Amino acid sequence: MQRKILVLDIDGTLVNSKKEITPLTLEYLIKIQEAGHIVALASGRPYPGMKKYAQALKLKQYGGYALSFNGALVIDCKTSLPVWEKCIDKSYAALIYDYAVKHGIGMVTYKNDTVITGTPIDDYMEYEARLNYMELKKVDDFVSCVNFDMPKCLLTAKPEVAEKCEKELASMFSPDLNVFRSEPYFIEITASSVDKAESLDGLLGKIGIKREASICCGDGFNDLTMVKYGGIGVAMANAQQIVKDNADYITDSCDADGIVKVIKEFILT
Repeated sequence: MQRKILVLDIDGTLVNSKKEITPLTLEYLIKIQEAGHIVALASGRPYPGMKKYAQALKLKQYGGYALSFNGALVIDCKTSLPVWEKCIDKSYAALIYDYAVKHGIGMVTYKNDTVITGTPIDDYMEYEARLNYMELKKVDDFVSCVNFDMPKCLLTAKPEVAEKCEKELASMFSPDLNVFRSEPYFIEITASSVDKAESLDGLLGKIGIKREASICCGDGFNDLTMVKYGGIGVAMANAQQIVKDNADYITDSCDADGIVKVIKEFILT
């Protein structure tokens, strides 16, 4: 048997539109791990926001991985220790924060189980904290508080504003930082070249699995590099069109157990 690694985005891929792993999808993901294959989760979420799903899939028991913060921090679920990381130097906190204040948009970063902001709390931040089971904390002096290298910055704005700001921020910080939107209202900033593909490449090198043995499934803009990188790149039926255009295979939607179809087609054959 060739040992394979199945890499899954969470929202819109692993979970359905109710943010749930269906019983059938869970059954098949446990089945392939019992057979010796590896499951890894790859998400823009911070690690605390991935734990619920890692626990449901028993990644600690079977030795799976969590590529958090869009790949900036990769965690071995068996040990809860990082195996790969690439953060934003803390010197950028003031520059990004000043831009956010000037343009009236939100900005957060992350420390342990807390989402930290110095800008007024908005609905998007509250959603981010709630989604990831983290405390949202507003601090008086954001720049002084951020005395650590940041795994990721997240800027929040209405979609039409976020589109404009994404381009301006990319122009300001390229090539030193990576700027992209994971949702119409979320602008994510990571260290240069950090993405799901780079972190997966680093992980595979550590665990001795070839790229050709990877199956990467996603639906969003931030899944594109991973889908293109994988030995088999899979787009969900509900994926953004650009992801579908670059995939090797299009499966069913997250509401129709699309991951089960992938497992049957490429792993349990």
